[in-house]
This record gives sequence, structure tokens and C-alpha cells, in this order.
Amino acid sequence: MGMEEDKIDTAYLEEMLKTKSLGRKILLFEQLDSTNTQAKRLIKGETEEKARHGLLILAEEQTSGRGRLGRDWSSPKRGGIWMSFILRPKLPAESCPMLTLVAAIAVNDTIRRVSGLDSFIKWPNDIVISGKKTCGILTEATGLLSEEPNIILGIGINANRKDFPEELSSSATSLSLEKGKDINRSLLIAEICNSLEKYYEEFTEQGDLTQLKAEYEKYLINRGKQVRVLAKEGEYAGTALGINEQGALLVETKEKEITTVVSGEVSVRGIFGYV
Repeated sequence: MGMEEDKIDTAYLEEMLKTKSLGRKILLFEQLDSTNTQAKRLIKGETEEKARHGLLILAEEQTSGRGRLGRDWSSPKRGGIWMSFILRPKLPAESCPMLTLVAAIAVNDTIRRVSGLDSFIKWPNDIVISGKKTCGILTEATGLLSEEPNIILGIGINANRKDFPEELSSSATSLSLEKGKDINRSLLIAEICNSLEKYYEEFTEQGDLTQLKAEYEKYLINRGKQVRVLAKEGEYAGTALGINEQGALLVETKEKEITTVVSGEVSVRGIFGYV
């Protein structure tokens, strides 16, 4: 039996955890519509399980995976890592979107350590290898007006996937395709928990990305590159310089103006291909 049939091993995963709260409670499903949707059910109290901070939801297969800006996310059985955390940061609502970038730093760090591959971050929150997407991150919030907002942090990684639908094959890849062999998904998930908790604590102490900005920019594949910003009010081209302390992308236009691009509404594309 190859890795393809291997299930996520929660006992091994728990053994590898060094965290205080992230992943200390795990719910593993054979199939879900999406792990983020299941997290919402937990938060609403529609299930017996309580939505505690650090809860990790895993699915071997998602039937309705979602990406940013309402896009579908292809997440077939076995080979992928489809996961969501429930986080309860003691932060003002406007700080919560930055968690997407914190997660990108943590996942990028983990992929580099566990797989040995040269992965990079495409702003705001995709992880790319060889110019192709291998991971997407989707952060959703509920109860932002309450004292304790619930943040759902969804992470989808093409870990041991061998093939992609035709429309994705030019822009997507997997860790195993890039490495030439399968990786241990359970180990990767545990190490994401470990890495994310470390960066999460740094971020919540600071309240913004001041401490993490340098590391984010070190791996930011757009940095110094020509990008096209697709905004509602129109599109324009410029050079990506880096991010500010709130995680917005700084783009220098041809007129030498610096624009601040916020991730909620906007896509940023490379001039030549995906990145």
C-alpha cells in the first residue's frame, strides 16, 4: 500500500504536537462539504462538540471546498490536506484579517522544513512552488462585533495529489509532484500546528505584523516583480514592493505613486503567468 491509501493518523499527529492549544482537539472526517463550513456549525452550536480555541477539523475529502473571493477549491479524496482551525484571538476586529498572512508564514515555513522544497508566498496567502499554487488559505470570521470573535482559518494543501483537472494543471502543483515522492501528511499537519501557534502568539502579542513583516517579505514571490492589480474600480500595473504592518501590499505605479492594496476585494496577478 502506497501513501495514497494512507489515512491521516491522528495518534501520530498528536505525538508530534508541541502546542498548548492548536490541534489539541482534533475532529477527523472521511468526507465533509468543507472544513470551514463544519467549523461554522460548531460555532453556532449545531453539533455536540464545542467550538473551543485551537480546535482542528480535518477531512480526507471535501465536496464543496471554497477558496478566496468565492472560488471553488478542488479537494478530492486522499492526497490532500483539508483543514480548519477555530481561533479566538483577543484582538480588535480590524486586526483579524491579518491572520491570513500569519498563517501563510507558518505554512510556508512548515512546507520548507518538512518537504525541503523551496516554497514562496504569493500575496496575500497562497503558497507557490515552481511558480504554481500548492496551498490556499481562507480566513472567515463570525461574531466580529462581540467581545470574542471566532476566526475560522481554513488551509488547503495539495500534498500528495498526482493529477489536477485540466483547467488547473498549468497553475497548480503538489508537494509530491515537486518532490518526486510522497510526504507524511500527518507530520505536516502536526508541524503546521506547531509553527502556526508560534507565529500566532507573536502576532497577537504585537497586534499587527511589525515583527513578522521581514519574514513574510523574505518569501514574498511578488516582491520586486511587476504585478497587475485587478480592483473593482479598474486595473493597473506596478511593482510590488512588500507589505505594510497591516498586511496590505504596497505597489509602486508607473507614475511612481505608492498604492496600498487591501486583500478583501482584489486579485493580484503576475504579468507573465500565475505569479
